[in-house]
Formats: sequence, C-alpha cells, structure tokens
Amino acid sequence: MTNEQTAIKTTYFSILSNTILAVIKGLAGFFGNSYALIADAIESTTDIFASLLILFGFKYAKRPADENHPYGHGKIEPLITFLVVLFLVISALLIAHESIQNIQTPQKTPKSWTLIVLGIIILWKEISYRIVIKKSKETNSSSLKADAWHHRSDAITSIMAFIGISIALIFGEGYETADDWAALLAAVFILYNSYLIFRPALGEIMDEHLYDDLIEEIRKESLEVFGVIATEKCFIRKVGMKYHVDLHAIVNATISVKEGHDIAHSLKDHLIKKISNIGQVFIHIEPN
Repeated sequence: MTNEQTAIKTTYFSILSNTILAVIKGLAGFFGNSYALIADAIESTTDIFASLLILFGFKYAKRPADENHPYGHGKIEPLITFLVVLFLVISALLIAHESIQNIQTPQKTPKSWTLIVLGIIILWKEISYRIVIKKSKETNSSSLKADAWHHRSDAITSIMAFIGISIALIFGEGYETADDWAALLAAVFILYNSYLIFRPALGEIMDEHLYDDLIEEIRKESLEVFGVIATEKCFIRKVGMKYHVDLHAIVNATISVKEGHDIAHSLKDHLIKKISNIGQVFIHIEPN
C-alpha cells in the first residue's frame, strides 16, 4: 500500500470515528445537561469537515506532475492544513462564546452518567490519536499529523469536561457552572493547539530548513556511490509526502563530462532506492 493510500484509508477512519462521537456527545450533552459535552460535540463536528477537507487534499495531491505543476500537486497538503486550523479556531471561538453566555445564566447540574460517556470517549480518542499519529509518521503527512492532534485535543477537552462535571456533582449547588468553565478552558486549549498545527505547515509552505537528519542520511548514502568523493550543498523541500532534493556532489576533476553525467544518474537512482519518500533529485556535479 502506498503512502497516499494509507493516508486516505486513515482519513476515512477519522471521519467515521468523529461522526459517531459527535452524535454520542451531542445526545449525552443535551439529555445530561452538560454544555462541556455539547462543546465537545461541536468540536467533533468541525473535525468531520476538517477530515473531509484532508481527504480531498490527499486525493488532489495524488495527481501526477504536469506541465503547470512539475513538482506535482503535493503543496495542497499544508494549504488544507491551514483550512483545518481555521475550522479549529472557529469552533474554539463558538465554544468560548457559548461558555461565557452559560456562565452568566443559571444552569442545571449535569447528570452523573455523563461521566461514564466521557470516560469511554477519552479512551477512544486517545487510541484514535495513537493510530493516526503513527500513520502520519509512516507517510510524512502534515495533514494526518493535524488530524491526529484533532483526536488528542478532543481527548483533552473531554478530560476537562470530565473534571468540570465531577466538580459540579461533588460540590453541588453553586458549582453548576464548573462544567461551562471546563468548556471555556477547552476552547483556550483548542486555540493553542491550532497554533501548534499551523506552525509546521507554514514552515513547509515556506520551504523552511527542517530536515537535518535527512540531509545527514543523504550525505552518508551518497558516499556509497562509486565516483562520489564528497557532497557539498544539500537543499530539501517537502511537497506533500515527498522530499525533493538538490545536491552538489564532488567528483574527480579529470573525468569526462559523460562520466560525471553517469555518476549523477547513479547517485540519483541510489538515493531514490535507499531513502523512502524521496521524490525528485537534482544532482549538480562539482570538480575536486
């Protein structure tokens, strides 16, 4: 299975998971008098649309390179990540607004059984996070990483809701708004998490230098190719799930142009074979 297929399959898992949980949270929040659970349901609903965007991005990124896009269509992935972050920010602001409104209005104490629902949700969302983050590392996908953090943030907001409802139940009258304060705190966390997702995606768009380990591996593998004495400049840009490499290879100055050309081709083929997720490789020959 290719990285693209793995990413698409994982995104379908997220969509199904978030849909089921959004319904469960919404019903439990409504009948259990818990706005923290309703806030959680709002976030899960935005997660569904975010996952649908990610799915579209993956399918678009699969398009082969063409005359207008010689590097392929992978750059759509961080752009989709920006939209995912926007969904998160909007949901956080909606939750914060409603929480503040509810804090100022007398509320009923949440039902005790909502804690059982939250416990199950917390466990499932943490499992979902671990599944998706593992796949994001396997595929080098920033969008999947963002999707994984949706699951983790959902788990943490559910923990906050669990604490808020527990306080309201334990201390009783006068603490009914603890549930709403938990939802407000969850909104703040979602905003902070949005920044953590946004920052690496911005670096990807800007071709920021973030790949020291990969460069070291490329230099090491390059020396395995006959005729390569050393390497000089090495630049990497990430496009979707692929890394494009610009590498300066140092060779003997006395060899012919054809021999230098053959070394460059051998080096390119070797790097693509030995290092996963390498896309295009451009080799510049430097004489020693």
